[in-house]
Amino acid sequence: MKSRLVWLILCCIWGSTWLFIKLGLEDLPPLTFAGIRFLIAAAILFSLIAARRLSLPRAKREWILLASTGVLAFSLNYGLLFWGEQYISSGLAALLQATIPAFGLVIAHFYLPGEQLTTTKIVGVVMGVLGVAVIFSNQLSMAGPRALAGSAGLVLSSICVAYSNVLVKARGQNLNPAILAACQMFFGLIPLLLIGVPLEGNPVHFHWTGMAVFALFYLAIVGSVIAFLLYYWLVHHMDVTKTMLISLVTPVIAVALGIVVLREELSWRMFIGGAMIISGIGLVVSRKLRRRNVELVSTG
Repeated sequence: MKSRLVWLILCCIWGSTWLFIKLGLEDLPPLTFAGIRFLIAAAILFSLIAARRLSLPRAKREWILLASTGVLAFSLNYGLLFWGEQYISSGLAALLQATIPAFGLVIAHFYLPGEQLTTTKIVGVVMGVLGVAVIFSNQLSMAGPRALAGSAGLVLSSICVAYSNVLVKARGQNLNPAILAACQMFFGLIPLLLIGVPLEGNPVHFHWTGMAVFALFYLAIVGSVIAFLLYYWLVHHMDVTKTMLISLVTPVIAVALGIVVLREELSWRMFIGGAMIISGIGLVVSRKLRRRNVELVSTG
């Protein structure tokens, strides 16, 4: 019962992060916003690492892995995500990032011997890609080239984080989860701030409204630190493959919150495209549930 409650809380947290990204972007520029989020989260995680007296990696190859996946999963993924969500709805952003498992399957085919593509997996990937194409056509015809560019940014961010997940699964199985996340955030936030501050200005001079501050700390503490700790607790207390279902639930929550809170519209093309993406990922998830493989998780 306790593990099911944690699973539900995780769905709610990761489903709500898209809303708070959108709210924060009303006042804060994307790259520095993302960088400060992970600066706060990394500081908290490193404090927990120090309190638990965990040892940092010593091998050079592990640091290379942490740096490269940090850039992929945090610099590129969240940089593109925060930038793209300026131009599209929070619900649509969540739907497009739900493609992470589909891209992960294709990439894993070349890195993980036990993750070869099958007919079912290919059908799932194709359905997801076709769903993205339907959404792209809607964004171009209804919202213009900026929305199309934002959508493309979200898809590219999904590819980056999927590649990072596969690399970690292939080469980072021995890394402690807290150290993995903290170090990835550290390496990832550096490019975000190095690029963001010169382009977007001094953070001190940003429009720090109450909502902007709340969104920032919600994303850093609840959406990053607490969600991360809950997720790895869940991995140890629930069949890990079942947590893949979070990838199907979070976009639904994100779309619902966008409609209720932000009055975002759900067009028929977005509905059909989103249904195709979730159905495609559903095929992937059901296949992996049967084979009891470890997941690639979509988060906000």
